Amino acid sequence: MEIKTIKRIAVLTSGGDAPGMNAAIRATVRAGFFYNLEMYGIYRGYEGMIQNDIKKLESKHISHILERGGTILKSARSQEFRTAEGRKQAFENLQKHQIDGLVVIGGDGSLTGAHLFYKEYGIPAIGIPGTIDNDLAGTDLTVGFDTACNTAIEAIDKIRDTATSHDRLFFVEVMGRDAGFIAINAGIGSAAAATLIPEKKMPIERLVERLKARTKAMKQSNIVIVAEGGKSGGAAEIADKIKKQLPYYDIKVTILGHLQRGGAPSSLDRVLASKLGVAAVEGLLNGKYDVMAGVINNKVVYTPIAKAIVGHKEVDEYDFHVVKILST
Repeated sequence: MEIKTIKRIAVLTSGGDAPGMNAAIRATVRAGFFYNLEMYGIYRGYEGMIQNDIKKLESKHISHILERGGTILKSARSQEFRTAEGRKQAFENLQKHQIDGLVVIGGDGSLTGAHLFYKEYGIPAIGIPGTIDNDLAGTDLTVGFDTACNTAIEAIDKIRDTATSHDRLFFVEVMGRDAGFIAINAGIGSAAAATLIPEKKMPIERLVERLKARTKAMKQSNIVIVAEGGKSGGAAEIADKIKKQLPYYDIKVTILGHLQRGGAPSSLDRVLASKLGVAAVEGLLNGKYDVMAGVINNKVVYTPIAKAIVGHKEVDEYDFHVVKILST
């Protein structure tokens, strides 16, 4: 494959926002400046690419954003980019700005767009995994995951205070779509009575028996973590089923929702995002196209986007083993 001369790189954030996206933007732009490149920001993701919402970035645009949650480039989902006409318009707008490289920060949908765009128009692109779900193959951690786990655990710690005060059973629903990574980490980190994840179906009967056993052991509080995409249903649905079998419990449901997407990124997410931002620019300059920059065993690796978005990332079996032991 021919290595193209790259002079102008555009960066965009797409899909759901994640803490650390701004750190990734900052690192990408600073790395570009280091290599004497012109850097552009595409606002509102692929939708902004179609609408030509593209601006040249200077140092002032990325000052004091490392510690900020969200994304200064905004984010949006674009149905129009799913069409051939929309992608053609996006390509024409990139041509107007003479952009010859793309850095796409987002989850599997965002990286799918970069992959398709590269196949159709040959614009060199590298993805940075920015999603709290941690569900992309080719990296141990995604940008935003650690902060989301910290936020969930902090919230659950506060819920435990009121659960203990009133002898209540709380069902706490965390995000993660159809992956249980946040739930598993929150379950271990918050001493949950049980953790329900999409990858492992727990029969209601087994959960009932576990809660009965904890009652006999005179546990002061019970918190059950439920991943939003669990096979047994959401937190509210499971709570209703448990109430019918254990009517003596005072049951409450808390859905953490988008709380987990906000807030200042953790130090881990800031460092991860910064490493990957630099790796994305250097990858483009070295002819690594249509790949995602990730970190495995603390080393930067490049994985073909096609593999990163379709490869099923398994929840660590030992983590699941740990959460089962510690919840007894």
